[in-house]
Amino acid sequence: MKITKLIEKKLRDKFNPSFLSVVDDSDSHRGHAGFREGGESHFNIEIASIHFLKKTRLERHRLVHSALGPDIISKIHALALKISI
Repeated sequence: MKITKLIEKKLRDKFNPSFLSVVDDSDSHRGHAGFREGGESHFNIEIASIHFLKKTRLERHRLVHSALGPDIISKIHALALKISI
């Protein structure tokens, strides 16, 4: 399974989001550090879920990183997060 689909599945399973967008932005980083042919190295994620209520920005980011787990985090170079309720 592609990393993009794994990210979507893990985030849907963990947070049941009202909105989720996972964009592989790797191609726009061609020639930069961490770029790999075939993509799946740079991601932009927007997620909205009630699970983030009363959490600080740092806590929200930690929750997402934890949900993705070290197996996915170790395979990607950059992860931009926009997290809301």
